[in-house]
Amino acid sequence: MKAILVQDTSGQTVLADIPRPSPRPDEIRIQIQACGLNFGDLLMINGTYQERPDLPFVLGMEPAGIVDAIGDNVTGFSVGDRVVTYSGHNGLAEYGCFKADLCLPIPDNMGMATAAGFLIAYGTSHLALEHRAHLQPEETLLVLGAAGGVGLTAVEIGKQMGATVIACARGAGKLDVAKQAGADHLINSNTDDLREIVKSLGGADVVYDPVGGDLFKAAFRACNPEARIIPLGFASGNVPQIPANILLVKNITAIGYYWGGYTKFRPKKLRDSLLTMLDWYSQGRLKPHISHKLPLEKTDAALELLRSRTSTGKVVVTI
Repeated sequence: MKAILVQDTSGQTVLADIPRPSPRPDEIRIQIQACGLNFGDLLMINGTYQERPDLPFVLGMEPAGIVDAIGDNVTGFSVGDRVVTYSGHNGLAEYGCFKADLCLPIPDNMGMATAAGFLIAYGTSHLALEHRAHLQPEETLLVLGAAGGVGLTAVEIGKQMGATVIACARGAGKLDVAKQAGADHLINSNTDDLREIVKSLGGADVVYDPVGGDLFKAAFRACNPEARIIPLGFASGNVPQIPANILLVKNITAIGYYWGGYTKFRPKKLRDSLLTMLDWYSQGRLKPHISHKLPLEKTDAALELLRSRTSTGKVVVTI
């Protein structure tokens, strides 16, 4: 079968022919039809992600497809089922074997490409805002990187939870995407003074930050007393340092958050959150945005869309 391999930490991938895997106990094999890309894929290629599979490995965290083989001890799945999983890797291939307890059925009204770009972005934002930050109706949520894969879902989910949403993104085009997702106020990070604008709007009660760097610093200074700030990624390449004296004076809470960690220490909480998001989609409450779909042989070009930050919402590879 064809697959996208990471053979070293040089930042390169290879389209290779490798043996088709067979499911082990507790696994199902999926004939993969689409795989969502994530910023974490870029980190894995360079060997800088929180989790480092043994080399060589198949890239791709978010595959969706059809069950075509079932391992021992697996119940609840049948050959022919449409499923999506949050696998960590092994998704950018024609077939993959995945733990059955990390797989979920795809709603009847959800297409395969949409499913492949759904779980990680919506799951990350929902668990962050509902479980970690305890976002409340009528609070003000500031979303940095608001047109990106996770940022756009934070805008959408924040509105569904009753918050006033301030979206910060680079350029008018990306801000328009955030506005369509429900943002109440827009900040252009290329030209606007984030700190002053947020303060003029009454300050932020929750900050959702996948960017880091100078934007984190400005957002931190615009926080209200008892605000919660969630650094969940550093797309800027700069990991900010948090001044503890300001935490103290303003009673701000800085919340550590790594969504993937929940697969190990609270898997039921993560799964329940994902089922909630899939249910919201089935009800028509969520409208995922995919800016690009490219075939497997153009995976490098798809990854470059993330690297150059030219995409909005999700990039999906079709197989």
